[in-house]
Amino acid sequence: MRGIRPSLVLASSLIVGLAVWASAHIERTGARMAVSADRFLATLTSAQKAKAVYPFDSPERPNWHFIPRGRKGLPIKELSSEQRALAFGLVQSGLAGSGFLKATTIMSLEQVLRDLEKGSGPVRDPELYYLTVFGTPTAAARWGWRVEGHHLSLNFVIEDGKIVSATPAFFGANQAEVRQGPRQGLRTLADREDRALRLLQALDDAQKKTATFADKAPNEIRGANTPQPPTEAVVGLAHSEMNGDQKAMLWALIETYAEDMPDDVAKSWLDGVHDTGLDQVRFAWAGPGDRSQPHAYRVQGPTFVIEFNNTQNGANHIHSIWRNMLGDFGIPAATH
Repeated sequence: MRGIRPSLVLASSLIVGLAVWASAHIERTGARMAVSADRFLATLTSAQKAKAVYPFDSPERPNWHFIPRGRKGLPIKELSSEQRALAFGLVQSGLAGSGFLKATTIMSLEQVLRDLEKGSGPVRDPELYYLTVFGTPTAAARWGWRVEGHHLSLNFVIEDGKIVSATPAFFGANQAEVRQGPRQGLRTLADREDRALRLLQALDDAQKKTATFADKAPNEIRGANTPQPPTEAVVGLAHSEMNGDQKAMLWALIETYAEDMPDDVAKSWLDGVHDTGLDQVRFAWAGPGDRSQPHAYRVQGPTFVIEFNNTQNGANHIHSIWRNMLGDFGIPAATH
C-alpha cells in the first residue's frame, strides 16, 4: 500500500484546523465584544466615559431611534484617531463583513445628503454616530452596547460571554440609490429590496392577492422607537402556500438580514425561524411591484419580524429592520 502523501495530510490538517477555528470564533463573539469594548473605554477621558457609559438597567438602553436627533452616548466626532480605530473595532465585532460594509456606507451617505441638501435639511454629519455601553464589559456578567445615528441602530446584550440579544437591528439608506455625483448608482441595501421584488414577481396572481396587504404602502415601518415589536395579526402569504422555488426565494430574503450579523447571531436567528416552523412564516407586500414606486414588505414568523419600507423621497429612502417577537433588548415581550 502506498503511503499517504504529505500534501494530503497537510490539507486534512488545515481543514480540521479551520473547522476548530470557525467553531471557536463563533463561541468567542460575545467575549470579543467585551475585549473590544474594554479597549475602547480604556482610552476615554473621564468626561468621555460620563457620556459613553450608563448602568445596564438605565431607561436609556431601550430608547432607540433612527432619525436625525440628539442622542445619549459618545459621538465619533469627539474621538481621537486612536479612539476611532477602537470604536470601529467594537462596531465590527457586532457585524459580519457585509453588515459592517452596510453600516459604514450608511454613515457615509450623510455626506451625500449634505452635498445634496446644501444645509436646507437636518444636520448631516458622517461623524454623528454614537457609541453607548450599558454596564461593565466582561465575559462573566450581563452588559450591553449600542451604536446609533441616522439610519443605523444596532443593540446588543451579552451575558456570560454570549450574545443573548441583537435586536432591534435597523439599517436605512437615504438615498436608496445615489442618482447623481461621484457615487452615482450606489445602492446600499439593494439585496434587501431586490430579493423581495424577485419573490413578489415569482408569485402567481392568486398568491399576489393573498400576499398584498395594502394597495398603497404605509408611510413608515411599524413600531419605530418602541421598546418592543408590533403585535398586530400577521398578514400575507404563508410559506406553506408557496412552491419550492418561491420557498427558496423567501429563505434567501430572510438570510439577507441574518447574514449581516455575526455568525452566532445569524445562526440563532435562522435556527429560531426553522425551529418554530417555516410554514408559519408569512410574506406580505404593500404598493406596486416596482422599486421606482412607494413600496413596503414584511416577513414574519413566531420568533421574528422583518419590515422594509421605501416610500419617502420618491421611493428612494429605505428603512429596514429585524426585530425579535419574543422580546427586543433581551427583555421578554410579556413583561411589556
